[in-house]
Amino acid sequence: MIVAVLSGLLGGLIAGMLGLGGGIVFVPAMVLFLHISQHQAEGTSLLAIVPVSLVGAYSHYRHGDVRLKEGIQFGLLALGGAAAGVALANLLSARALKDAFAALILYVAYRLLREGFLSQSR
Repeated sequence: MIVAVLSGLLGGLIAGMLGLGGGIVFVPAMVLFLHISQHQAEGTSLLAIVPVSLVGAYSHYRHGDVRLKEGIQFGLLALGGAAAGVALANLLSARALKDAFAALILYVAYRLLREGFLSQSR
C-alpha cells in the first residue's frame, strides 16, 4: 500500500511538473511493485491519469500556461490513436508490451539528453 501511495504521489508530481503522463511512473510501479500485469497496469494507468490531468491542466490554465485550441485538437486527434493502441496492445504478449514500453522510455530519454543536455556542450 505504501508503494502505491508513493507511486501515486510521484506520478502526480511528475505529471504536474513536467507535463508527462503519470504512466511513466504508474505503469512500472504497478508491474514491478504491485505485481499487476503489463496490460492491466497500462489500462489502470490510463484511468488513474484522468484526475491527475484535470487538476494539472486546470492549475496550468490558472497560470496562463494552457493553449486551449491546441490541447483540444491534440486530445480529439488522440482518441482514435488510443483506441487503436489498446487494440494493438491486446494483440501483443505481456513481454512484447513491456519491451515496447521500455524501448519508448529509452528512446525518449536518449532524445531528451541528445537534444537538451548534451547539445548544450557543443
